[in-house]
Amino acid sequence: MRHMLLSVGLAVCPALSVTQQPTPANLSLADAIALARAHNPVYRQAIHDRSPAGWGVRNAYSSLLIPSLTATGGVGYSGPGQQRFLTSNFSQSVSTLSSFYSLDLNWQLSGQTLSQPGLRKAQLDAADADVRGAETNLITGVTQQYLSVLQARDNADVARRELDRNDEFLKLAQARYAVGRSSLIDVRQAQVARGQAEVALLRAQTALQLEKLRLFQQIGVTPPVEVSTVQLTDTFQVQTPTWQLSDLLTMAEEQNPSLKALRAREGAASWGVRAATGAYTPTVSVSASWSGFTQKLSNITPTIAAESAGAAANMAACQYENTAWLNAGQSALNCNLLAFTPQQAQAIRDQNTAYPFSFTPQPFQARLAISLPLWTNFSQPLQVSQAKAQHQDLEESVRARGLQVHTDVSQAYLTVTTDYRTIAIQDTNRAAAREQLQLATERYRVGSGTFFELLDAQVAQLRAESDYVNAVYDYHKAVAALEAAVGRPLR
Repeated sequence: MRHMLLSVGLAVCPALSVTQQPTPANLSLADAIALARAHNPVYRQAIHDRSPAGWGVRNAYSSLLIPSLTATGGVGYSGPGQQRFLTSNFSQSVSTLSSFYSLDLNWQLSGQTLSQPGLRKAQLDAADADVRGAETNLITGVTQQYLSVLQARDNADVARRELDRNDEFLKLAQARYAVGRSSLIDVRQAQVARGQAEVALLRAQTALQLEKLRLFQQIGVTPPVEVSTVQLTDTFQVQTPTWQLSDLLTMAEEQNPSLKALRAREGAASWGVRAATGAYTPTVSVSASWSGFTQKLSNITPTIAAESAGAAANMAACQYENTAWLNAGQSALNCNLLAFTPQQAQAIRDQNTAYPFSFTPQPFQARLAISLPLWTNFSQPLQVSQAKAQHQDLEESVRARGLQVHTDVSQAYLTVTTDYRTIAIQDTNRAAAREQLQLATERYRVGSGTFFELLDAQVAQLRAESDYVNAVYDYHKAVAALEAAVGRPLR
């Protein structure tokens, strides 16, 4: 069991080490985006998907210009036995080992082959556009979450100041109660208000830590155990929107990543139509082959014995001719020339040792063929129709995405202008609420106001402070959304 757990740990730890990267104590937005580029899983997937597209371009050009070369080799075994072919029987008394090799060269040219480089290049452009789109989405997501952390931090600061203010109000209520100028109800009410402010601060601090955790998740790294030790260093200034909607729409039409990616896909689909149309064209095929073969008998003795017996029979026949058929005056035949010598036996043994690498070359083979599809059961029209349908669908997708980009840019622009005006209104409300709280505090201190009046002013001031913080960060998030819709930084 321990060995199994150790094996699982060794397999899992390398994967975990990819995300367990050291995180700087002070994190700027640029640092967060740089870390996200290196570790965000979705962005890394888009980068990984580009590699096959790049190899597709190389494969297309190589297939067009360079023939393929295949090397084949192998061994074979044939056991002893008998085979029958028609009326003839073939038998072997020993098993046979064989080996062979083959080098095959093939090259093919057709309309589809000619269109493949353009198709693969268009697909690579689409993959590059997908990477740029993923990068834009990454930057937008990290920026939005970075702003969410800053917003949670400022809300926590508001809650902390509110708690400090309630501490002062509690001391004021206790002091007035001590001199008999207020009732115990004011003290208890101040204690309740302080407790509620303390709870609000705890929740705000927890929300801050959660937003930091989401930021690290967006970046793609494991957060430190003490996430509170990481501090964000960037600040964002509220600027008057000076962009013109018409200019933003023009920029988005040219630079929006998702729109550019769809256009690249549409271009690849147009090449797909050309590739499908190439199925109607002839195909030229050229092939060449070099091969060799060798074999070995597992037991050479029967072969040598058969050769020796054949030679002995030939010598006996020769000697019979010399004794029975030779006429007077004729010279006798030299029967010793038919004898089976040890040299011949050794030659047979040497031939049997050629296995497995002393090949006997086979005749060179080459072939040139031209094929023309005449009837393929409508497969070519089907392929062309499918390619055209895909191309037309992508054309409609490009048009739909263009309309969506127009809407997104217009909506983001209106949101930015609205949020900018909202900031000014909320700033005025915040100043008024602060003045109201100051007046209510002074009135309560001198005894002309009630504690409930003070609490109402405090609630109004807290709401105004929170609304101002939220308005500021709503503006910054709206600018980030506008930049994402346009496809380029605007500040």
